[in-house]
Amino acid sequence: MPTHDDAEPSLTREDVIKVAMLARLALSENEISSLTQELTQIVGFVSQLSEIDTSDVEPLAHPLDSQNVFREDQPKTSLKTADALRSAPRHDGECFLVPAVLGESSSA
Repeated sequence: MPTHDDAEPSLTREDVIKVAMLARLALSENEISSLTQELTQIVGFVSQLSEIDTSDVEPLAHPLDSQNVFREDQPKTSLKTADALRSAPRHDGECFLVPAVLGESSSA
C-alpha cells in the first residue's frame, strides 16, 4: 500500500485485486472500482489514529475491563487408566483404539 508523508493513504486497483485474490473473492470491475475508493477511505480513517498521542496510555490485552471469573487451578488425583478405558468401545489396556484418519492402516 503506497503512502506519502503528507498525503492521505491510498490503495491502488492492483492492491484491491491482490487482496481479493488472497481472500479468494471474485470481484467485478465495478466492485473493484468501488472497493478501491471505500478501502482507501477506511485506511485513511485508520491512519488518523496514529495522530493521537497515546504515550501515557497503558497497553491493553483486551479492550474491555475484565477479570478472570474462573476458579483457581487446584491439583487433584487423576482418573485411573482402567477407569478411563472402562467404557471405551476399543482399547488395548493402555490407550483408546480409534480408526485411522490420515489414510494410515493400523490394527486399530
